[in-house]
Amino acid sequence: MTDKDPAANPAAPQPVLDLKDAVALIVGIVIGAGIFKLPAPVAANTGDAGTMMLAWILGAAISFVGALCYAEIATSHPDAGGEYHFLERAFGGDIARLFAWARMTVISSGSIAIFAFVFADYVTPLAPLGAHSSSIYAGLLVLVLTAINLVGIRAGKTTQNVLTLILCLGLALVIVSGLVIAPAGSAATPAAPAASSAQGAFGLAMVFVLLTYGGWNDAAYLSAEIRDGHKNIARSLLLGLAVVATLYILVSYAYYIGLGMEALGKSSAPAADLLGRALGGAGAVLICVIVALAAITSANATMLTGARTSYALGRDWPLFGILGRWDAAAGVPRNAMLLQAAISLALVGLGTWTRKGFETMVDYTAPVFWLFFFLTGMTLFVFRRWEPHASRPYRVPFYPVTPLLFCGVCIYMLFSSLAYTGKGALVGVGVLAVGAVLVIVNRRNA
Repeated sequence: MTDKDPAANPAAPQPVLDLKDAVALIVGIVIGAGIFKLPAPVAANTGDAGTMMLAWILGAAISFVGALCYAEIATSHPDAGGEYHFLERAFGGDIARLFAWARMTVISSGSIAIFAFVFADYVTPLAPLGAHSSSIYAGLLVLVLTAINLVGIRAGKTTQNVLTLILCLGLALVIVSGLVIAPAGSAATPAAPAASSAQGAFGLAMVFVLLTYGGWNDAAYLSAEIRDGHKNIARSLLLGLAVVATLYILVSYAYYIGLGMEALGKSSAPAADLLGRALGGAGAVLICVIVALAAITSANATMLTGARTSYALGRDWPLFGILGRWDAAAGVPRNAMLLQAAISLALVGLGTWTRKGFETMVDYTAPVFWLFFFLTGMTLFVFRRWEPHASRPYRVPFYPVTPLLFCGVCIYMLFSSLAYTGKGALVGVGVLAVGAVLVIVNRRNA
């Protein structure tokens, strides 16, 4: 694959996103349902407030390390294919095509299904639609957001900016409720760690923390659509993560102050418990709306970025050539987005069949995601070795320590995602294996 000048080709991605749009996308992708669900198991596996807050701060630090690595890679090789483009340049077409297959069938589509189920689970209590209400709402969300994004990149980014603003205001309400309105007394009995050893418990807590911080890397897929990308790609990554880290640390501390450590560790819905204590019955309704908005925000941002990899795949692999068509009028890869919606709907069906929609989708996506996260981090070493004189508008500090640290974390998370997830992980790995077979067949027929 070669870099192309978008100005010379109107049927290609154009730089239409400014810095605030890119920051809003990152914030919207990262801040999802996780911050409303996962602080409870983090508290249960850390046991005391100091260790819990350390976990959230460490999660922010690890995310910043990864963002520094991605900033160099993305500013040096901006392309709508994002990680697909990086892997193709570093390791060749076979690895890139396998990644594109994985993102198309597992990572992006699975993430959209995750957010759709979260949305459905919180909307159903407000307006139930019968025995299959959750599945109906999940499917409707996929269809509606796909239709919005098919209108064009500008419609999608406007929706994203509005939803992200509302979401941040909702998190601010959680912070105020915990720190001001309903403090429970932080001296409550510490929650007992769930694992058999302190080391194992903290490791499991970090799995939840890093899952909550996940998604910032999707900015790489918009690297060719960000104005002044040589400056704004790095800025958007770091600014977006700074906003996320500040909110996450404050929200986690608010949960602790508002509920106490023991209650937080045992809660299945800490945000609902906190707002219910602070605002009464209205609080429970309000948090359902907030979490639903969080899920919409993340699903919309993932949908906006996810189809870009399939578009890049279509440009390079004749088997999927139909996906490599860019709708210049709308500014979106229309065919790739439609296929992404179809796969997401199929995964909603899978989650419905297992009756564990959210959990099944987390299991399905995690191992494949962390495998390719590691490989993308390794591209930085390849580029530094084989392209020593290439233009690098941004250079990762403390090379090679910084990327080595990032890749080490990815290996740990890959192991953890296999060790702590269920049968859904095997399904995801199986789908990846199907893609590997297609890649081998393609090579033999080439």
